[in-house]
This record gives sequence, structure tokens and C-alpha cells, in this order.
Amino acid sequence: MAELKRTTLYPVYGEGAKLVPFGGWELPVQFSGIKAEHEAVRTRAGLFDVSHMGEVEIKGNDAFALVQTLTTNDVAKLSPGKVQYTAMCYPDGGTVDDLLVYHRRDGSYLLVLNAANTDKDVEWIEKHATGDVTIRNVSDQVAQLALQGPLAEEVLQTCTAVDLSGIAPFRFEEDIVVGGVKALVSRTGYTGEDGFELYLDAKDAPQLWQRILEAGKDYGVLPCGLGARDTLRFEARLALYGNELSASISPIEAGIGFAVKPNKGEFIGRDVLAKQKAEGSPRKLVGLEMIERGIPRSYYPVYKDGEEIGEVTSGTQSPTLKKNVGLALVRAEQAEIGNEVDVEIRGKRVSAKIVKTPFYQRTRG
Repeated sequence: MAELKRTTLYPVYGEGAKLVPFGGWELPVQFSGIKAEHEAVRTRAGLFDVSHMGEVEIKGNDAFALVQTLTTNDVAKLSPGKVQYTAMCYPDGGTVDDLLVYHRRDGSYLLVLNAANTDKDVEWIEKHATGDVTIRNVSDQVAQLALQGPLAEEVLQTCTAVDLSGIAPFRFEEDIVVGGVKALVSRTGYTGEDGFELYLDAKDAPQLWQRILEAGKDYGVLPCGLGARDTLRFEARLALYGNELSASISPIEAGIGFAVKPNKGEFIGRDVLAKQKAEGSPRKLVGLEMIERGIPRSYYPVYKDGEEIGEVTSGTQSPTLKKNVGLALVRAEQAEIGNEVDVEIRGKRVSAKIVKTPFYQRTRG
């Protein structure tokens, strides 16, 4: 078995961190507890080490053409300082990965990839590269921290002289000095809350981690692990690769059709995705709320009138709603809100109903 990788923050996690293997990394699943960390992010702020994510630089005169061909969203809508959520797809419409594209300056892009997919993604990118383009996998040199929650701006502002209120959602600024180190600061996140993701030299991450936690002490900021990251993104109906998205699940089926722009011109998977967008996909991602007792978990089959119609992609007891809920990929004709279905939980079929998602949406000021 390959040795698990560790981020440069491993030495400063502290005694409370419970570590687990994840995508080839040894990472904290929790510090003080998933529910406490989840609640901190929903009501105050929480700090995550997400340095396991992949980062790839694409530069050159043909960088735009390559990124436009690889991704489903329209990169022409980006200008320097903007971020875009998108996907890379196979010709059959299945998903290679979902990712963020940062337009740094003309002819220069930063792609942020899912950790477990990084090597596969880089191979896919390189396979399609032509012309004047340079591709660099800088994942090992870059650390990423995420400060998320309604107090994120207030806390981070105490660490920098730059006015953070000037960074709008899906915008970023580079070379900002935060807590004594230089970082790219982006108003993005994976929790359904306001917040920032900070990219910096990996060696500087421990210093910034400790500085932000120190600044956040009076605000009730907690260090957070993968467990809360998952429950938070799930409540906000943010897709997780390997669950809601995969090589056999298209972005349209997964409900991220907003990031698919067939009218932009040719890109990999366009024909299939354009058809699904115009005519509807054969399957749809829906929300489930359990009527009877039981928690829907990933890969549990879903039935209607005794016939299997799909399967659960993610599920838990929502810490915010205090309800047992799930996301499921089901046949499109059975995806109607209010439709009652059964989820097979440990060999027993348990009643549930299809409900609106996201389960949680923050109130914007």
C-alpha cells in the first residue's frame, strides 16, 4: 500500500485531530467534533486545511484555447481576477472532474482540481494540449486554506491591510500579505457560506494557519476537518466527485447544468451535453427526506413500487435541519417533488419523499 501523503500543516494539527486516509492523503476528519465544527461554520467561522487539492498552471498563447476545449463553462466570460466553476468531461458526457478556473492574467490560468483526481486530470490535460502552451502541476508547492462562515471576512480582515470587502464572490486578488505571508485570496468556498480560500507557498501554511486561529479565538473560530466539510457541502447541494459526479454521471444529471454552455462552441462532450440540456437527461439528482427512521447512505438503492429507479449519492443526518436526508440519482420521470419512494437500508425498504434542494441556503445580507 502506498504511503499516505501529508500536508505541511500536519505538524500543527494538534492532539485533538482525528486523522483518516482520504484520496491518498492523511487528513483530519475532525478536531473538536463534526457537529461543533459544522455549527461554527454556519454561525461564526471555521478554518480548513485543503492543501491536498490539486493546482495546475496553464500558460501560453494557446492556453485559453486549451482550457476552453477542456471545460464545459465559457472561459471567454472570464477576465483577470475572476474565478469560474466548471467541469471537464469525456466525449460521452461523463465527468472527468469538477474544478475551478482562475484567470490570472491574459494567457495564464490556474486550475484547482480534486485531490484524488489530480494525476488523472493532469494526464487528460496534457493529452489534449497543442500549440504554445505550458502545463505545470504545482500541487506540491501550493497550500490551500479555507476560512468559511458569516464572520470569515471580519476575522481575516484583522490579518491584512487590504480591504477584503472589495473582493466580490468568485473574484480574487494575488500577492496579498495576510498574517505576514503572501497569498492569493479568493472569495470562494465549498460550504454554502461566505468565505475565502487562500493559496500560498506550502512552507508558509503553518504560520498562516496559526495566525488565523489566533485572530479568530475571540470570534469562536474552530479548526475544521473533512467531516464538517462534507456535511456543509452536502446541505448546500454542492457536488462531490465520486458521489454526485463521476465518469458515468454527466454534469447535467448531477444538476450543475449552469456550468455547461453548449453555445460557446466546441468542447469535449459538447454534443451529448447539449442534447441532455435541450431534451432533459435520463436521470436527475434529487433531494430525499426520510419519512420513516433511517439514514440514506451513498450507494443505497432507491425503489418506486418495488422497482429500482436509482441510488443514493450522499446522505446523512443534517446537523442544521436535524433530519435524515440524502441526494439520489433517479430516473427523470420519477424525480417529481413530493414523489414517495423507498430507500433500501440494511436490507429493509424505508419510506422517503423527494424534496426541494438545497437543504440549506444562507440568508444573504
